[in-house]
Amino acid sequence: MKKKEIKILLVDDEPDILEIVGYNLSNEGYQVITASNGKEGVKAAKKNNPHLIILDVMMPEMDGIEACEQIRKLPGHEETIIAFLTARGEDYSQVAGYDAGADDYITKPIKPKVLVSKVKALLRRLKEEEEGDSSVKIGDLVINREEYKIIKDKKEMVLPRKEFELLSLLASKPGKVFKREDILDKVWGNEVVVGGRTIDVHIRKLREKIGDKKFKTIKGVGYKFVV
Repeated sequence: MKKKEIKILLVDDEPDILEIVGYNLSNEGYQVITASNGKEGVKAAKKNNPHLIILDVMMPEMDGIEACEQIRKLPGHEETIIAFLTARGEDYSQVAGYDAGADDYITKPIKPKVLVSKVKALLRRLKEEEEGDSSVKIGDLVINREEYKIIKDKKEMVLPRKEFELLSLLASKPGKVFKREDILDKVWGNEVVVGGRTIDVHIRKLREKIGDKKFKTIKGVGYKFVV
């Protein structure tokens, strides 16, 4: 999908944020739609079917958490990428945001170049979903799902099955936070999991083999893969 075909909905009650962020994203070639509160954001999402929605958390009339919950209920928006804009010190709202269906958080103030990089990382999953390829390249990492092997820094590595499946799941949508219960369901399924720290142990092993900075723990929620 070309940049000019990608629609980004930006929802914030601060005109300066709408102008600055909107300008930088438009300058990158994306279609940008704006809304000044949660209610307008829900209507804009329903009308425009954006690929990515950036929602401010604290807004009048309807905050970002409620707007996110309503957008997730709209037909066809179950998999829409949603990221919250949050001021520093609002970490308390992150768990509520992820529970509402958010994929990631962007902390403001944020430099334009960093914002654009963050948006590109979030949108990367659109390309992966379109291609549906058995082999996925993310940075210096290549994941071959058919052969159950990975290539890191041009060196082939073979991981135990569960480690591979966990890595494949997290890397399938860089930046998305996968809840612990979803990880257990998709990687272990109906298998009996011994101990509640099973995921943590596998993440620790992946950090040792792939790189500590590639995996981020979201306390009380789950894990995400960082590009």
